[in-house]
Amino acid sequence: MHLRFVLSVSVLCCRFLMGCRWFHQWKLFVESGDQNSSCFPGEIDNTELFEDTLSYRLKERLVENEDFVLVPVCVWNKLVSWYGVVEEQPAVERKVVDLPSTLKVEVYPVEIFLCLHSNMENVIAAQFSRTNNICKTYTPLTLFHWMVSTHTLEIKLGQNADGTWPSSKPQVTNSVEYRGQPGVCGLTNLGNTCFMNSALQCLSNVPPLTEYFLGTSYLKELNFSNPLGMKGEIAEAFADIIKQMWSGRVQCVVPRIFKMKVGHFASQFLGYQQHDSQELLSFLLDGLHEDLNRVKNKEYIELRDADGRPDQEVAEEAWRNHQRRNDSVIVDTFHGLFKSTLVCPECHKVSVTFDPFCYLSVPLPVSTERVMEVFFVSLDPYAKPVQHRIVVPKAGKVFDLCTALSEATNVPPTQMVVADVFNHRFYKIYTAEEALSIILDRDDIFVYELSAQEEEQGEVVLLALYLRERSSYKEYGMSLFGHPLLLNVLQSSCSQEALYSLILQRLQSVPHTCTEEEEEEKNEEEDQEEKEEAGAAAEARSPSPVTNKHPAKRRKQLFTIQEVNSNGTTERAAQPYVAIDWDPDMKKRFYNENEAEMYVKHANMDIPHQQTKVQLQECIELFTTVETLEEENPWYCPECKKHQLATKKLDLWSLPEVLIIHLKRFSYTKSTREKLDSMVDFPLRDLDLSSFLLRKSVSSSEPPSRYDLIAVSNHYGGLRDGHYTSYAQNKDNALWYYFDDSKVTYAQEEQIVTNAAYVLFYHRQDKLRKPTLPAPSASPASSTQDLLLVRTCWTRCRG
Repeated sequence: MHLRFVLSVSVLCCRFLMGCRWFHQWKLFVESGDQNSSCFPGEIDNTELFEDTLSYRLKERLVENEDFVLVPVCVWNKLVSWYGVVEEQPAVERKVVDLPSTLKVEVYPVEIFLCLHSNMENVIAAQFSRTNNICKTYTPLTLFHWMVSTHTLEIKLGQNADGTWPSSKPQVTNSVEYRGQPGVCGLTNLGNTCFMNSALQCLSNVPPLTEYFLGTSYLKELNFSNPLGMKGEIAEAFADIIKQMWSGRVQCVVPRIFKMKVGHFASQFLGYQQHDSQELLSFLLDGLHEDLNRVKNKEYIELRDADGRPDQEVAEEAWRNHQRRNDSVIVDTFHGLFKSTLVCPECHKVSVTFDPFCYLSVPLPVSTERVMEVFFVSLDPYAKPVQHRIVVPKAGKVFDLCTALSEATNVPPTQMVVADVFNHRFYKIYTAEEALSIILDRDDIFVYELSAQEEEQGEVVLLALYLRERSSYKEYGMSLFGHPLLLNVLQSSCSQEALYSLILQRLQSVPHTCTEEEEEEKNEEEDQEEKEEAGAAAEARSPSPVTNKHPAKRRKQLFTIQEVNSNGTTERAAQPYVAIDWDPDMKKRFYNENEAEMYVKHANMDIPHQQTKVQLQECIELFTTVETLEEENPWYCPECKKHQLATKKLDLWSLPEVLIIHLKRFSYTKSTREKLDSMVDFPLRDLDLSSFLLRKSVSSSEPPSRYDLIAVSNHYGGLRDGHYTSYAQNKDNALWYYFDDSKVTYAQEEQIVTNAAYVLFYHRQDKLRKPTLPAPSASPASSTQDLLLVRTCWTRCRG
């Protein structure tokens, strides 16, 4: 049982989804090489993958290697045989699909929505794998056999000779060649290429760029001799994609050739790993520029510092010099100019330069606070756990969490201990000085109230308590259940009798499941002493079946106490962990498991969690704020003749026709790495940047500085992985669409501003084109394009 076993398994036709949390716990257990390790993972638990435990429907937008891992069939079967699976939890089996140039697991199966032209409300949904043959697909389609026989419907499934689905998209037609809105076209995910698809969809909906490539002028401007270019191949590949997407004759394009060209000229994009859509945009805009640069022979130009000259003079000189070496449709459309001011902290030398930019990478205000949800377990045995929502310092420690919780519970923070509970055991018990940053939002955090102990009473031990049930078919003959507990007890009170009495008192809140009469009936054959004790246990509706102050006299106790390791599965322990072991019959009679799992919500949970919201203008203002250079990037001062940590300030001087704003959601510091999920409120119309322009006097011949939004690249997920989509406004009909790889749907304007927005595309108002098509008289849902007899929504392949 070791990791190499997993890695050596050959490719199979199916994979099983497994929650990352359990999988990483298992890896730690295996790598420790110790069967008694505290990392024992317990039963396989995929709860985190499901929306609920009733339907067991898979959550939307799960991310591989962040939410789940994929394991082969034989590995899954072995792990199940060794550890078991949480009761009633279904296995999540998915098929491997042979996509272009790669194999990909079909996490979310294909969905087909069938509806009759005369009754658009009667929709039947069917799911199946792209690896299914025609026989398996036929069953849901036969539901519409009456429709096929009475209407002119043609479904071109386009299957291969062996009955499997082709890797490219099938066509759905109504006995005529497909005709759709130009530009409303999906892009096939080739395997983790959603980042590329998102970037392409945004660029495809930049009117001046698309119109340039739909014409023939780009052919005259291809620069095959530019040593900084890609011999025109990137431009030609991009033009081919644009022409297909705007032909109106295809629903989906397979960008395989384009992907190959990008990987050939930028090795970082080789293969099928996930990448950043903004990084691809940066490469693509630069590559297109060099492939289309009208300057065939670049002259050497020595850059000059301002040296006290007027800004207007220096800026005009800088822009002329830039155009002497760089002249293309990319420069015409996307390039602007900003002023850079550096000040030496020692000699106060001021250096001013004007530099071109193709996009603005603006920082997000970083919140110093964090909202956490925790469960508080009181010392009161009759009190259920209480869920709290509290605000803590983002860079704080565990003690700060206890301090914040103390305000809501009136329990001193020194009488609290914080633990991460997973699979009925303690995944980790935190010390007060540990950083809160190691606690993830998805962790189940329990905060336990401890009793106050006086030092003079003796040494105090923090005791971790697990609940176990004897079972003949589980490894070690035991299985954990319920929530664990933490108690602080005197070292002198750790005898079996003292612990039994203490635990019995602590478990008074455990709901019993049998009445006094039932209990007496079950104990008819037991001696009188046991009858009396059992009857006393059920009195006064106490959740505990026993109130005897002398448990040592019992001939049959409710449970036994065993020393265990932190995994709760071994009797050899060097740590203060104990388990109380129940016979199945006693547990059934005296422990109501459903009731014991219940909790209550504190009033602070009813207050909606207000997500941090910032205005886009705040981000731009931060971009123009004075900052000190980092040690890794000093500036060489020509006066001091050495590198200095100068102050730097950027100011906008001139703005392009299309302004790209990159929201720097990925934050990297020496001590932390995080993705910022702050909601950035950006306008769809009338983004006014005049207050950020350094020029104080603007002549009538200079363009305005108001912009309207035309596209957004979205990122869902975390640092390691994620999924990219995009919103874009079609230049011909002015309608918004949501592009999710090969799936394209209508979008409402109120859907566009989300905390997933990553790259924004704005078009200057004086350059806006009027739609060439009239505004639709009805809602998009009733347009001609949506009155097809069959709607097909293809798998959203995750990038």
